[in-house]
Amino acid sequence: MKLHARGLAAGLCLGALLMSQAQAADKPPVKIGILTDMSGTYAGMGGAGSVAAAQLAIDDCLAAECKGMKIDLVSADNQNKADVGAAKAREWFDRDGVTAIADLTNSAVALAVQGIAREKNKVVMFSGPATTALTNKECSPVGFHWMFDTYSQSAGGAKATVRSGGKSWYFITVDYAFGHSLEADTVKAVQALGGTVVGSVRHPLNAPDFASYLLQAQSSKAQVVALANGGQDTVNAVKQAREFGIVAGGQRLVSLLIFLSDLRALGLENAQGLSYVDGFYWDFDDASRAWSTRFEKAFRGLKPTMTQAGVYSSVLHYLRATAAAGSTDGKVVADKMRELPIKDPIMRNASIRPDGRVIHDMYLYEVKKPADSKGGWDYSKLVATIPAAEAFQPLADSGCPLVKK
Repeated sequence: MKLHARGLAAGLCLGALLMSQAQAADKPPVKIGILTDMSGTYAGMGGAGSVAAAQLAIDDCLAAECKGMKIDLVSADNQNKADVGAAKAREWFDRDGVTAIADLTNSAVALAVQGIAREKNKVVMFSGPATTALTNKECSPVGFHWMFDTYSQSAGGAKATVRSGGKSWYFITVDYAFGHSLEADTVKAVQALGGTVVGSVRHPLNAPDFASYLLQAQSSKAQVVALANGGQDTVNAVKQAREFGIVAGGQRLVSLLIFLSDLRALGLENAQGLSYVDGFYWDFDDASRAWSTRFEKAFRGLKPTMTQAGVYSSVLHYLRATAAAGSTDGKVVADKMRELPIKDPIMRNASIRPDGRVIHDMYLYEVKKPADSKGGWDYSKLVATIPAAEAFQPLADSGCPLVKK
């Protein structure tokens, strides 16, 4: 009797093992590549933190829909150079078996990789770059712009500022695709609201000295000095603007793109009063707080930026789609990604449009005064929610060839 029971138990175990192996066989091996800025101006908002976020997504999917799948993760520094990023993407796709790339941080790198991924029929998901070209003339059936873009950053910030009296604007803009796009989208928003642009100046990426640019902004007498840059450039510009008395002199300083990592680098004394638009803030609700605590434990005790949160969301959705489709073919997975609902702790009211733009609620925040902070990571207060349908460029205005007019 005991022998019979043991035999039955062994048979059940073997059957379960064979069933698990069969299920795993239906799910192809996946390799995710995180192509990001590991050492430059955007390393704080993406970088190694994006790799940590991707690993959390892999862990979560392996515990659920991806159980039994083989999932590998690789990463590389794009150095904020389009040629470096493009070469690494080709190497990953052609030689290393990478099935999808995420993050990208730099807009010039993103545009280069978008073309390669389209050519190779590989999924690419952008959480770090901001140019709207990715879902306009450079759109792709296998490309997805996940977190924010220059339209989302300009719309909320411009509306709030103009409506509160900031009618005349001067731009300090980083001189490449991202900065040009951010300035152009904000100019449109400002002018549509009845504001004016009195001037602008452009600076190179990784500029340590903003003195001449800030002096020009001061002499313009514009009510608003808008920073159309990001990462360390924004940190340097804000610190030096305080030193030059931009705000003390009566001008309003607006950062069109700033991350939690930048606020930490600035400190509340320098950043207080800044208004900005964000797609994810760690203290938004219980779900965001719980996920951010997991990230903090996994990555150097730091809270996540919206780029890193976007990497988690995009990688998790890609993995779920791959498991559901039973394929890593770019077009097949991309179609499944559009079909499946986006459900995670990161984004609210999210969906994927035909042009590859992932729309979701965005939020207008204001940096707290030091006296109002409860300490730690308590930097910002929520001012307004920008609904998904309003936060991004209307689909009717898209220049994407995939959109039926």
